[in-house]
Amino acid sequence: MMSQEQNDLITRIGPKAPAGKLMRMYWQPAALTAELEGERPIRPVKLLGEDFVLFRDEQGRYGLLDRDCPHRGADLAFGRLEGGGVRCAFHGWLFDVEGKCLETPAEPKNSRLCQGIKQRAYPVVEKGGILWAYLGEGEPPAFPEIDCFAAPEQYTFAFKGLFECNWLQALEVGIDPAHASFLHRFFEDEDVKASYGKQFRGASAGTEVPMTKILREYDRPIINVESTEYGLRLIALRELDDERTHVRVTNQLFPHGFVIPMSSEMTITQWHVPVDDENCYWYAIFTSYTKPVDKKKMTDQRLELYELPNYTSRKNKRNDYGFDPREQKHETYTGMGADINVHDQWAVESMGKIQDRTREHLGSSDKAIIAYRKLLRQEIEKVAGGQKPMLFLDADSARSIQGPGTMDGIGPSKGWETYWMEVDVARRRGAPWMAPVPADQTEPGSNVVHLPAAE
Repeated sequence: MMSQEQNDLITRIGPKAPAGKLMRMYWQPAALTAELEGERPIRPVKLLGEDFVLFRDEQGRYGLLDRDCPHRGADLAFGRLEGGGVRCAFHGWLFDVEGKCLETPAEPKNSRLCQGIKQRAYPVVEKGGILWAYLGEGEPPAFPEIDCFAAPEQYTFAFKGLFECNWLQALEVGIDPAHASFLHRFFEDEDVKASYGKQFRGASAGTEVPMTKILREYDRPIINVESTEYGLRLIALRELDDERTHVRVTNQLFPHGFVIPMSSEMTITQWHVPVDDENCYWYAIFTSYTKPVDKKKMTDQRLELYELPNYTSRKNKRNDYGFDPREQKHETYTGMGADINVHDQWAVESMGKIQDRTREHLGSSDKAIIAYRKLLRQEIEKVAGGQKPMLFLDADSARSIQGPGTMDGIGPSKGWETYWMEVDVARRRGAPWMAPVPADQTEPGSNVVHLPAAE
């Protein structure tokens, strides 16, 4: 358990909050690139507790400005896109993507008022189908050369969804290897050949054994947590027998992301981005190592659950997440359908808007969460002391952050440490695009804490 003060320290992300100052040291997903397509590419964005307007001008440049017009505070999200920027619908004041005031048409012709007006503006870049904004001071960091940014556009797909809770509890469900055996348990296995685009529905790498079977029948994983230069590596071991162990390798990507295997051909890189202290969006980039992503199929699958324009779930706390007691008895552990996003949403939202960690009791299966919270506090303290936090990268150091490796497969109980690396390296070298091999995997086993599956 922790004190209320400690809980506030790691959850609150306003401009003056310690964790908020940390978050402003990183690029943050502000919208999907697809959200600024169409005839009127402008939308309001709430990010880290602040209100902005995001738009694309006639030249294709992206801009992010404070949402309130500096004239008298009218909402720029209802502005007109014209004249090289966004024009306030109240008095016609015009601002470009850098916040420069271009016109104040209601003023006298010889007025110099416009020259002294500048709206706060923030850098925006497009990467991996997501528009990223930097809300911090000074020069923003470089992006790491991780797979989802290195892959060509046709091999990636981006999507998002809203969780009505604090960002931290949303992230923590993704660095909890044990929960999948319960929260995502299916009592019957589906045809793994129909698993495209679905988490935990395919076969374990190199086999025909369904992941649903492994998670259901082997529910006491041994969890190994390793510190890395990008955050944490999580290795969950499920011993099937004396000779075989299921190995699942996932990663925590600091500050609020994770990288996990979706299938033998695809990974998910996902960030949990604070809207404010009580809501967050998950943004995910799906990266394929075999063939171009079927983006229409992936989109159609997800729009069965999520409603536009705000990417809200049709199953939510207002309709009990679609809970069906008959299904819970006979088909799934939760009774909330087959989409694991609903399971996760229920779990994290049911904790309350901000989880009260003064009442929790952690076990050994929570070791990754414990390690992450320690890391988070450490990096908050760094920023408070005027230092640069983990993954605040320059161009040279950004090139050293690659991968990271993921894997979901059945390997030898003795030698699993090198097995998972070899499988991941083989997938990378067989990819139709130049998927980099992380340095710590070029010599398998050289940077791994050895933990026999039987311990």
